[in-house]
Amino acid sequence: MVHTSHADRPPALFSAPRVTSFLTCILVALASGTNYVRLTQRHHPAYGPQLGARLNLTHTQINIVGLSGNIGVYGTAPIWGGIVDRKGPRIMMVIGFFALLSGYLGIRHFFDTGLPEGQKLGAVAFCALVFCGFLTGIGGNGGLVGSMNATAKSWPDRTRATANGIVISGFGLSAFLFSTIAHTLFPGNTSEFLLMLAVGTSLPMILGFFFVHPIPPPHIDQTGRLERGAEETSDYGVGEGLGGGSPTTFSVNNNSHTHLLSQDEDEDRGDAFGLDEEEPLVSPSHVQATSDYVVPATSDSVMLSSPHAIHPRHRSQSSRSLSRHSTRSQHKSLDGAVNIHGKRLFTTVDFWLLFTISSLLSGTGLMYINNVGAISQALFAFNNPDYDDVKAAQWQATQVSTVSIMNCIGRISIGIIADFAKGRLRLPRSFCTVLVATMFIISQLTCYAIDDISNLWKASALLGLAYGGLFGLFPTLVIEWFGLQHFSENWGFVSLSPMLGGNVFSIAFGRNIDSHEDDAPPTTNHTLASVASALASSLPASAGDTLSARDGIPAAHHCVVGRACYVDSLQMTIVACCVALGLGVYASWRDLRKQKRWASRAEAPAVVIWESED
Repeated sequence: MVHTSHADRPPALFSAPRVTSFLTCILVALASGTNYVRLTQRHHPAYGPQLGARLNLTHTQINIVGLSGNIGVYGTAPIWGGIVDRKGPRIMMVIGFFALLSGYLGIRHFFDTGLPEGQKLGAVAFCALVFCGFLTGIGGNGGLVGSMNATAKSWPDRTRATANGIVISGFGLSAFLFSTIAHTLFPGNTSEFLLMLAVGTSLPMILGFFFVHPIPPPHIDQTGRLERGAEETSDYGVGEGLGGGSPTTFSVNNNSHTHLLSQDEDEDRGDAFGLDEEEPLVSPSHVQATSDYVVPATSDSVMLSSPHAIHPRHRSQSSRSLSRHSTRSQHKSLDGAVNIHGKRLFTTVDFWLLFTISSLLSGTGLMYINNVGAISQALFAFNNPDYDDVKAAQWQATQVSTVSIMNCIGRISIGIIADFAKGRLRLPRSFCTVLVATMFIISQLTCYAIDDISNLWKASALLGLAYGGLFGLFPTLVIEWFGLQHFSENWGFVSLSPMLGGNVFSIAFGRNIDSHEDDAPPTTNHTLASVASALASSLPASAGDTLSARDGIPAAHHCVVGRACYVDSLQMTIVACCVALGLGVYASWRDLRKQKRWASRAEAPAVVIWESED
């Protein structure tokens, strides 16, 4: 019989404090993803292209400014993660408030100042602009890290992927939300839009300071789970990483069915099943069954051996078992849950699998997101004598909105799918990496085949769905493989991968499209081209600089040869996504093998050792 103490019971699963904290986490996440607002285009209420036009920046320079925000988001993730794991999310809200406010106000100052036509931005001023972009990144990441940490530690494992996905979806929807608000309130006014970003992103951090905090998941009656063993997968209480001080404790009365092996000896049995020492996939039910109850030392307990009748053979076994337990305890917390962090994290195969897959897939996603405006513009301008800048901006805005909405849907849906795969299908959540990588490949092949701007939304939708799935799934995998206690720090290290992949792929795209800026599109209407050329030469110098002989399309920083502007970059990302798919298949197979080993270990019969005096 199992006795449960109910002192200091945590709030119910859907209690007011937990729901309030969860909703505030979503609000903070919505304010944290504005780093991608700069991607909307001319005559649409954004600041990326307008800032480039005001400061005479090239595509490569605009990409660098954008990537400074990405570096702020991903580069500070391990630092912010380590802080929030130890100090809680409040300090992240303070950092987010000041960084977002100062970063966007600084960008607004550069925009309002501007530069005369033909003058280039100096190196020092450009570095200051890059630093402002960096501040917006670290501020947004501070809010996101605090929200994700509180969410992960407030919900049980069976719903954790869904809860994380909903919060992270706010981050993906942020760009669309702020762009829509600005389009309604400040149409065409970029300066006021930047002011709204400064205020609108910093104020939610104040609410987060008061309401965002981890709330331990509620405990449940463990009697049935202890009896059924591995059949139950729920891991509340100690299994949630709440530490040994959990208010719920278990006491099992001693009888003839009591499992009498020590935990060390039980782990020796685990070695017989070939469990790798660094395998972090822990069967929660098995961990609980071996560590959450003890044999009480009461007067009616059975004395199996005299304290002075310990044979040398037993001492030798105990020493061996203690040594083995010491090695295992390096990556397990005192409550038996997985706890891999610090230097040990970088020695595991699982970390490098996640890091490599994330680098390849997130690099592909960031390259497309950062440059979808240029892609749509190249397609719309190709062989289009009726090119109109306003219509081009509408197509560009459509792509950004599509990516943002599908990004949000992808983050929510992958959490539901991952929880269903684990809870119903009994498959590791890592199987969803195959689904995510496949979606990336399909999105890139679709974009590669599209040569008409009216069909580009298909590639944008698929890319947004895949990109959202990537960042909705991987935080939960980090918890499963490395533990909850240092989740934010570990996820921070994995989050360095988009900074690597995004920088490489986005800069490669910028160089690719810059190399085609001076290419003239093939045209069958030579008369129209001649008239446009004559018109350009007859205009004053100030006007002639803004037009080209390419069917009346503005010449400054535009590539108008259609797919040829970026097709080489898509070939690179298709190969990268195929490699990620192969690694995802390997990670899933590796995870399934671990699960089967744990299942066979859990099904092994208990061994009772009776000692008698000679």
